[in-house]
Amino acid sequence: MAEPAPQRPGGQDFEQTLNQSDTNVARFENTDRTFLKSLQHFLHGNPTIVPVVILILGIVGFAVVTDGKFLSLYNMNVILQRVSIVGTLAAAQTLVILTAGIDLSIGALMVLMSMAMGHLAVSMGVPAPLAVLIGLGGGGLCGFLNGLLVTKVKLPPFITTLGTWRIFYALIFMVFGSQSIRGGDIDKVAPLLKFWGNVLVLGPVRLTYGSILLFVIFFVLWYVLTQTAWGRHVYAVGDDAEAAELSGMQSDRVLRQVYIVAGVVGGLAAWMAIGRLGSASPTSFAEANLESITAVVIGGISLFGGRGSIWGVFFGAIIVQVFDAGLSMTSLDTQAKYMALGVLIIVAVAMDQWIRKVSA
Repeated sequence: MAEPAPQRPGGQDFEQTLNQSDTNVARFENTDRTFLKSLQHFLHGNPTIVPVVILILGIVGFAVVTDGKFLSLYNMNVILQRVSIVGTLAAAQTLVILTAGIDLSIGALMVLMSMAMGHLAVSMGVPAPLAVLIGLGGGGLCGFLNGLLVTKVKLPPFITTLGTWRIFYALIFMVFGSQSIRGGDIDKVAPLLKFWGNVLVLGPVRLTYGSILLFVIFFVLWYVLTQTAWGRHVYAVGDDAEAAELSGMQSDRVLRQVYIVAGVVGGLAAWMAIGRLGSASPTSFAEANLESITAVVIGGISLFGGRGSIWGVFFGAIIVQVFDAGLSMTSLDTQAKYMALGVLIIVAVAMDQWIRKVSA
């Protein structure tokens, strides 16, 4: 029978040492969380707060300056009606900017497709529903061209869309000339083209169908961006395209799809624009493209991609129209309006830079 192995004196010293050791868990406390740091973290997690605050301050400020005239029901109705076009273009622009790109061509795309719909239906006798479908498809095709140049030719989005912006504007005058399509001709042949300009009266509130469609567009995009895998891929590609690729996403495919969807939304804005103007004009909405970018930036979408809420852009589009209407009522000239919007853009981008430092 084997004898038990002799134990060395002090063989269990490590247990005694372990029992005497400090059992407290290491804690890392943030002792420098100032009010500004807390605000920075809060805004990082709630990007819609900033545009809402700006909107409230803008409305209150203009109400005070104009002795309450700004809050007249007529003025509020006008703002709601005018926001439909800029808001729709801003929704399209949001998709692209979320991927860390930019679309400088979306305004020209809208005018090109509105002229195409008008000429097809009025001058060429194409049934209005088919003309609308061709316009929407044409918008998607223009978006596909942008996406192809960005993903296959590897051109920067800024250069790509700067070039297609000039191409689309040139096509407007080369193909359709400089003559507008009159509202009377549209009424006779293709009243469907002016559908989104119809007004829905709800007591004292007068909403165009286009304003209602704008809300539907933002709701659909909110759902797609927050509740679907495709929406998560859009944010991931914008945050870090290489990391998204390594995790199994097809970044180029997502980018092409984004530009196509943005083009289709731009085509929808073209249909809405005919209803808003009551006609189709090659020189209409000259500032719509820059206003859409302004709405996106003020709305809290990061120009570096991957961060922001679509509802912030909704409020951003309203802010653009609030400032435009408010500054007009204060009798300031056009240059003062541009200056005010320029200041807003700079402040919004500076705020975005400051908020992004949370994740740096």
